Amino acid sequence: MKNSYLLAILSGLLLALAWPTYGVPLLAFVGFVPLLLAEKNIRESNYKRRGAKVFLLAYISFLVWNSITTWWIWYSTPFGMFFALLVNSLLMTIIFSLYHFVARRLPSKIHLIFLPAMWMAFEKFHLNWDFSWPWLNLGNVFSEYTTWIQWYEYTGVFGGALWIWIINIGVFKTIVHYKKTKERSVLTKGIARNVLLIAIPIILSLFLLNNYEEGAQEAKITLLQPNIDPYSEKYDISNPQMATALVELAQQDVSKDTDYVIAPETALSNPTPIDQFGNRQEEHIIQQFVNKYPHLQFITGVDFFRRYNQKEKPTVTANLFQRGDWFDFYNAAVQIDKQGSDQKYIKSKLVVGVENFPFKNILEPLLGDVMLDLGGTVAMRATQKDRGVFTATDETLKAAPIICYESIYGEFVTGYVKKGANFLTIITNDAWWSNTQGHKQHLSYARLRAIETRKSIARSANTGISAFINEKGEITKTLAYEAKGTLSGTITINNKQTFYVKYGDYIARSGVLVAGLIFLFAIARKKT
Repeated sequence: MKNSYLLAILSGLLLALAWPTYGVPLLAFVGFVPLLLAEKNIRESNYKRRGAKVFLLAYISFLVWNSITTWWIWYSTPFGMFFALLVNSLLMTIIFSLYHFVARRLPSKIHLIFLPAMWMAFEKFHLNWDFSWPWLNLGNVFSEYTTWIQWYEYTGVFGGALWIWIINIGVFKTIVHYKKTKERSVLTKGIARNVLLIAIPIILSLFLLNNYEEGAQEAKITLLQPNIDPYSEKYDISNPQMATALVELAQQDVSKDTDYVIAPETALSNPTPIDQFGNRQEEHIIQQFVNKYPHLQFITGVDFFRRYNQKEKPTVTANLFQRGDWFDFYNAAVQIDKQGSDQKYIKSKLVVGVENFPFKNILEPLLGDVMLDLGGTVAMRATQKDRGVFTATDETLKAAPIICYESIYGEFVTGYVKKGANFLTIITNDAWWSNTQGHKQHLSYARLRAIETRKSIARSANTGISAFINEKGEITKTLAYEAKGTLSGTITINNKQTFYVKYGDYIARSGVLVAGLIFLFAIARKKT
C-alpha cells in the first residue's frame, strides 16, 4: 500500500504541475497514470475493503491537485476555500470509485472507455448544477498553449479532455503490457504511438492557426481599469463620483474614432433601482460624455435592485429584509449610447454562496431565508433566462456582455453568439483573489472562449489584468495587475458561427450516454 500512496500523490502533483498559468500541460497526458496503476494493483490484490482503499487513494490524489491549483480562494473566503477543496476532491473521488466498481465487473476494453466517458459526464454536470465549479475541467489545461488547440472551434474544451484521457489510457496500457511481457519493443511501440497521438492534434492545430483569417471589420475600444479596492474603498464611493472618475479616466484615451468604452464589473457598486437608472445622475454623467463622440457606446457594470410592495414572496430569488420588504438584486451590465437607450444584461452564472443560494428549495426550509455564507454577500442574486446582446447605434457591432465568472463556461458563452454577438466583452473584478494564480487563470481561460467562438475579446478588469484577445486566442495587449489606467486597441469583428457554437458540448453529451449504458451493464454483471 505504501507504493500506492506514493502513486496517488504523484498523480496529484503531475496534474497540479500541468495547470496554467505556471505549469507544463504535457504532464496532464500522464497525470492519471500513477493513480490508474495504484487502482489496478489494489483491484487485483487480496486486500479486504478494496473499494475503500481506492476511495482513499483517489481522495488523496485529487486533494493534492485541488489544493495546489486553487488554494488562492483563501483570499476571498477561507471557509469557501476549504469547502471547494474538500467537496470538489470528493466529487472527483466518487467518479473514480465508480470506475473501480465498473472495472471489477467488466473487461478493460470496456471499463477504460467508461472512465473518460464518466469523467466528461461529471464535468458537464459540474457546469450546470447549483455547486458548479468547473475551474479544473481538464480541457482548461491548455489555455496558455493555444497553438495546440485551435481545433477547439470544433470540439470546445471537452475535445481537450478527451485528448488527455486517450493519452493517459494509452500510456497506462503500455506500462501494463510491458510489465507482463518485459519486452522492450512493447515499450518502444507504445511510447511512439502515444507521442504520435499527442503530435497529430498539435500539427492539425498549427495548420488551422496558419490558415485562419480573422474578420475584416474592426472596432476601436478603450478599456478602463480603475483599480478600486473592492473590500473597502469601492463601497465608500457614490455612483456619481465613480461615473465622474470613469469618464475622467476614459478621456485620456478616447478619440472620435472610438467605438466602445468598457468599464469593469459593478463599477457603479451602490445598488440602484433597475427601472430608474435612466433618471440617475451617474447615467447622465456618462451620457453627456458619450454624446461628445460620433459613434461611442459605453458599457459598465452596475449593481441593481428591484423592490416589491407585497407580503408574499414575489420570486424564487427574492430576499426578505427585517422591515418586511422583498428585494431582488442584480449584478448587471448596461450599455449607454447616443440615442439615450440603456440596454441591460443581468449576470446569470453566479458564484456559489457568494451570489446564489445553492439548492434553495431544499435548504431554505432548514436554514431560513438567508444565504449560505461562503465569504460573500448575504443576499441572493437574480438572473435572466436568456443571454443578452448589446447592439451599437449603427447595428453593425454587437457585444456579448459577459460578466466575470460567466467567462469560464464554454457552451454558455455560445448563447451570446447565437443571439448575434460578433465580439465578446468580459467585465470582471479579480481583486478578490489578490495577486495570485486565480486572476491569471481567469484571464487565461478567456482565451479558450475566443477560439471556441472565433470572436475577439475586450476584457476590462477592475484591478487587472485588462486585455485584448484576438480570434486565435492570442493576447495582444494587457494592462498589468494593480495598475490604474486605460488600454486602447483595435479588435476584429466576426459574424460567423463555429461548429462548436452551433452544436455545443456534444462530446460531453455523448459521454453521458456512453457512461450511463456501461454503468447499467456493469450493474447487471457479477464481479469478475
